[in-house]
Amino acid sequence: MQIKLFTIPINNVEDYNEEINVFLRTHKVVEMEKHLIQTGTTYSWCFYISYINTTENIGIDNKNTKRVDYMKILDKETFAKFSKLREIRKKIAIENAVSAYIVFTDAELAQIAKMQDLSLKKLKTIKGVGDKKAEKYGNQLIENYYLIKDEKSNKLDTEDNLF
Repeated sequence: MQIKLFTIPINNVEDYNEEINVFLRTHKVVEMEKHLIQTGTTYSWCFYISYINTTENIGIDNKNTKRVDYMKILDKETFAKFSKLREIRKKIAIENAVSAYIVFTDAELAQIAKMQDLSLKKLKTIKGVGDKKAEKYGNQLIENYYLIKDEKSNKLDTEDNLF
């Protein structure tokens, strides 16, 4: 992740519109803060933007990019867990006002779905999941992960009692 600062004099905002719009079109913004600052007698807007660079993706035909069909590469049980984890990821993303892929990517969720037990330590062993991501989203995911397992166990117990 990278950062960019824009400092725009309050009386020249229009002069900077195109520069900011070009930047926003070519980058995936993760977080943005806006502050009114004073330098001497001049007031300016200061925009702090953290982003993921996507300029290398401009002009690429998205039809040619390979998408992974997790239904084909995961067994039925693991895919069911993967699907539930995607629902959990969506809730976490909404609560944190970020895109779902920021929380966990599909590839990361597929690896999590394959695990029998999950902890923050095990979560950090997954490629792409570092300390910050594990600390920020890990506990919510782990808590819900075990809720899924408990639902499944309860469902199996009920089915066993039916016969």
